[in-house]
Amino acid sequence: MKLGIGTAQFGLDYGISNQDGKIREEEVEKILNLAVENGIQVLDTALAYGTSEEVLGKMLPLNHKFKIITKTPHFSKSCITYDDAQFLEDSFYKSLRTLNQESIYGLLIHNVNDVFVENGHFLIDKMLDFQKYGLIEKIGVSLYTGEDIDKILERYTIDLIQLPINILDQRLIRSGHLYKLKELGVEIHARSIFLQGLLLMNSEQIPPYFNSIKEQIKDLHNFIISQGLSPLQAAIAFINYLQEIDIVIVGLNNYQHLQEIIDAAQKSILLSLEDFYPFGITDPYILNPTNWRI
Repeated sequence: MKLGIGTAQFGLDYGISNQDGKIREEEVEKILNLAVENGIQVLDTALAYGTSEEVLGKMLPLNHKFKIITKTPHFSKSCITYDDAQFLEDSFYKSLRTLNQESIYGLLIHNVNDVFVENGHFLIDKMLDFQKYGLIEKIGVSLYTGEDIDKILERYTIDLIQLPINILDQRLIRSGHLYKLKELGVEIHARSIFLQGLLLMNSEQIPPYFNSIKEQIKDLHNFIISQGLSPLQAAIAFINYLQEIDIVIVGLNNYQHLQEIIDAAQKSILLSLEDFYPFGITDPYILNPTNWRI
């Protein structure tokens, strides 16, 4: 499995299961060192992740080998203007300065709806300029649904897609969208493989908002335990079966969490992908954290 590190917790108190809050800088340094030791290259950040870019800019060594990906601001408008495209440019250059980088691996549209509105192509055109001048290697989008994938592919040629997938959220497997993207040569980064830690929580810890699936998570955990696995090992094993995935972005609460993820990724699992199929759901109010009301 090719792991990448999601850095939201570097700059925010982020994640439903995160009891520690924002990660301290000395802990970030240990995480980055452990990543280097284990060949982890991708770091995923965003303007919206609080001080994450600032922390990375301070902690990354000058000659590092990390592939950094950041994201655009969200415009929330019905029409994109030239001023918006200029704001994207200004924001991107600010990110480069904050990250202390001359160029980065990728830039993603953070909210895919920004490129579906009138003149949304202005944003993609600006990103293509960055690519042309060697400031980014790949342009892409972060999205949630198969409908979003279809709309993107109809309008634009992109290099990279970041999408959610986990034991509960199997929609893009069943719809064939993972296969479709891979056939087109799009690099696929999986995120939310723990669903912000919800899949790792025992039933007593789960907030009342998720009462509708509490029994299902309990059944999942009982099945996992019967196989001699931990929820973490099962969540990673599920993603490991998906050959279309190029990079798995994992969120962390601390250094020990990353070590546990690395250990789990190296464990030999005898289950098959089909063993997890009964646990898939389709409710967007559970699967999409932007819909959560906790």
